[in-house]
Parts: sequence; C-alpha cells; structure tokens
Amino acid sequence: MKKATRFQDYSAERLQKDLIAGLVVGIVAIPLAMAFAIASGVRPEYGIYTTIIAGILVSLLGGSRFQIAGPTGAFVPILLGVVMQYGYENLIIAGFMAGIILVIVGLLKLGKFIKFIPKPVTIGFTAGIAIIIFSGQIANFLGLHNIEKHETFHLSMWEIITNLSAINIYSILIAIICLVIVLIAPKFIPKVPGALLGILFSTLIAVLFFQGKVATIGSTYGPIPNELPAFQWPELTVDTIVMLLPAALVIAMLGGIESLLSAMVADSMTKTKHNSNKELVGQGIANMATSLFGGIPATGAIARTATNIRNGGTSPISGVVHGLVVLIVLLVLAPYASHIPLASMAPVLMVVAFNMSERKEFAHIFKTKTADSAVLAITFLLTVFFDLTTGVGVGLLFAIIMFVKRMSQSLHVSQTKNDDEKSQLQMYTLEGSLFFGSAERLEEATDSIIQSNADVVILKMEQVSFIDTSGEDLLSNVHQRLDEDNRALLITGLDAQPKEMFLKTGLYDRIGKQHFFSQASKALDYAQSFLHTKSKPYANKSKQPAFSS
Repeated sequence: MKKATRFQDYSAERLQKDLIAGLVVGIVAIPLAMAFAIASGVRPEYGIYTTIIAGILVSLLGGSRFQIAGPTGAFVPILLGVVMQYGYENLIIAGFMAGIILVIVGLLKLGKFIKFIPKPVTIGFTAGIAIIIFSGQIANFLGLHNIEKHETFHLSMWEIITNLSAINIYSILIAIICLVIVLIAPKFIPKVPGALLGILFSTLIAVLFFQGKVATIGSTYGPIPNELPAFQWPELTVDTIVMLLPAALVIAMLGGIESLLSAMVADSMTKTKHNSNKELVGQGIANMATSLFGGIPATGAIARTATNIRNGGTSPISGVVHGLVVLIVLLVLAPYASHIPLASMAPVLMVVAFNMSERKEFAHIFKTKTADSAVLAITFLLTVFFDLTTGVGVGLLFAIIMFVKRMSQSLHVSQTKNDDEKSQLQMYTLEGSLFFGSAERLEEATDSIIQSNADVVILKMEQVSFIDTSGEDLLSNVHQRLDEDNRALLITGLDAQPKEMFLKTGLYDRIGKQHFFSQASKALDYAQSFLHTKSKPYANKSKQPAFSS
C-alpha cells in the first residue's frame, strides 16, 4: 500500500476530476449539514458553517488526501446532550476544547492507539447512535414539533407516544414522498444525490399544496442568513473548562475514531495510506477554527469521503471545492432553504441512520455468543438507554476484563516427568503470558515447584512471550525459596521481552547468567553433571560452567 502523496504528478486532468468530485460532494453535503445541525439541537446554518470551514481545513491540513469532513450522525446524540444541558454557547466552547485535545493527541503521535478500540465496542456504540438518530426523527416525520425533547431514547419515545393525537397528516405525506424518492432515486438517477432530490421535490409539493400546514426551517428557526458569522473568541474560564472537559473528551474521542475510520475506508478504496497523527492534528485545528465562527464539531464523514472517491476525487482540492460549493450555495440560495419542511429532513436522517447502523456486523458478532457478544450488547444498550459516554466507558471496561480473563486462561504450566531422577530433577513447561491476570494460576504452579523435593528445577520458557512485574515477582520468589534451600533454578529459551524484564529488575543477575540456556538439553546436561557427583549447582558458583543465552 503506497503512502498518499498529496499533489505528486498533479495535472489538469486531475484538477478536472477534483472539481467534479468536489461539486458532487458539496451538493450531497448541504442537506446533510442542515439536517445534522437540526438533529443536534442547533440552527441549520451552523451545520453549513461547519461544512465550509472544517471541510476546507481538514482537506488542507489532514493526513488523508481524500477525506471529506463536516457534521456527522455520530455526533448527534453527544451534541444534543451538550446543548440541552449547557446550551449552544457552551457547545461551541466544548468543540474548541475538543479541537485542542485532538491536536495534542496527534502531536504526541497517539493516533495509532485510537485504532485499538475493540470492534464490538465500536459496532455497539455506532448501532446505538443509529437508533438514537432514527428515533429522534420520528417526531418530525409525524409532524410533532411542540413536544419536549429528551436526551434518552425511552423518554423521547414515551413523549412521542403520549402525543400521537397531535400528528400532522400533511407532514407524514411530505415525509413519505421524500423517503420514497431518497430510496428509489439511486436506481434511476445514480449520479444525482437521492437526499437532494427528495428534499427538493417534497419541498416543492409542500410549497405548492400545503403552504402553512407543515413546519419548515423558516417557521421553526427563522430565515437562514446568507453570510458567514463574525469571528468570536470563546470565553474560556477555569470553571467552564472543568465543567465541559468530560464533554470535550467524548467529542474528541468520537471525532478521532470517526476520522481515522473514514481515512481507513479511503485507504482501502484507493490502495493508499493515510497519516493518522497528521489527520488528528488537522481535525483538531479544523474544530478549533469552526468553533470560532459558530460551527459545531466536525469529523471525517465516511459516506461523503466514499462519494468523493467514487466521483473521481484525487487530491485535497476536491475537499476544498466541496467547501467552496457549500459557501456559494449559502451566499446565493440560503433564503430558499427556509421553505424546506422539517418532515423532508426526517427521512434523510432516517436513511443515514439505517446505513450507518452496521446491522450486518452487529448480527455477525452477536451470533457468535462469545464475550464479544456481551461487550457488543452492553455498549449498545447503555448507549441507547443512557448515553454514549456510559456505553463506551462500560463497554471498554468490560472488554478489558474479558481480555484479561482470556489471557489468564491461556497460561499453561505442565510438568515433564523424569522417572529416573524425579526426586532430584523436575522440569516444567510454561506457555502463555505471565502477567497480573494470570498471577493466580502461576502462583499455584510456583507453590507446587517450591514444595517439590527436587534439587534442580528447570523452567522451559520458550512459549512465554510476555512477562510483567507481577509475573517476574512470582518467579523471583521461586528463585529465592529454592536458593534458601540450596536448590538450583535453571531457565531455558528465554524470549527477548522476558529477558529484558529480568535484566531491568535484576532477577537475571540474581539467578546467575550461567543458569540460563537456549535449549532444554543443555540445561539437562548441566544439571545432571552436578547431580551425578552429588554436587549442588549453587555450591561454588565461581567454578560452575557458564552458558551465555
């Protein structure tokens, strides 16, 4: 896989491809930007501001030349929760702080560690977010616009159920028209975004036949200004930073995951390789800048990035063009967006939620009926019924516990019997990782070793690739107890990491270099030469033959 060089061999032909791809992605991004902003509890133009600023900056500064950034569905439940709890102004500050965190993570070159989040956790919270987005649009689909909003799924659904008598049949009709067009348009007009066609056609019907009978962007939020907002520095105080730090950390974590996942999708589609740390720095700077102009948090958008690639995008120019297209539309056509019914936005987000739900991967993992299934279910249910922070936090904790349990069970200690000299020489084979999780099993084995009557104990460690200080401490205890009884401990096949740990803690020197062997046969020869002469290996260390491992 080749590294993505951003403008190598750039030509007029590639520029033409970037212009076309940027135009298509820009058109796709406009309805999604407004829809995600509305779903997040803020005015629709804030989503447009985010698409323009973050889209251009991430393309110029990020680590993937194909990345398209902007508001995404993954952020919806988090941003809505922040807005409901702290207000829009504090959401801007939280987004700014998240940008700083992403820059720091990228500069510290920690991007690769974000990829280590277990797949069941990622699939679990992604599916949970999809449920929240989908259910959050039911009210707009039904024309229920005067009901109370809630952060949690079950309270929102109960609010809808108790207000079903107030449904608006015109809103339902508009939503159905838009939904049908969104679903069938790709089959007949694949080059034109279905979401755009659905919103345009359903809006036209609403204006011609249902004027004043359905809630629109204009009737709910007022007219959309056809200009960019003024620069405004956030009012950062110690109390505000402390209050918003948890939200900022979640936004940064989610933004980092989504951006790197999107970049990885781009890699697989183009056979290139992105720079994960540079991508995080670019995302961080973009989020800081977006916040300074009233935008909401942004990240890499997988669907729009894929659309960019499928339409021929070859460099960051396509992402810049996408942002400029949205800017031109804002300046020229913003007043017309006020006529878009909220019912037209609902099916667009519902389809987005369905597509992002990872339903096949969810079913695949769940059917395994393993610990991964439990991690998946826990993350999903807690994300839906509590919040994303709880879902991811508990899911990660449970995944770590399950991992430690599996690793502890992977440790095996077996004894190789020697019938001729079983009272004098015992050999044990260790397999697996010697770490705190396997301490109990290892302790049982070491007790057996210490209690044996063998004058020489050989530990075969060829199959031990990792040892931590807990495992080292137990082996140190074995050596100390044997040494106190004038008995010998020999070790064979020590791997690089365990040897480094022994050297750092001094155990290597305490056991003695002459008692480490590359092969068990050499350790047996060494031990038997002493046993046959009734000599203990520790009797006179200075005269013992040494073997360098």
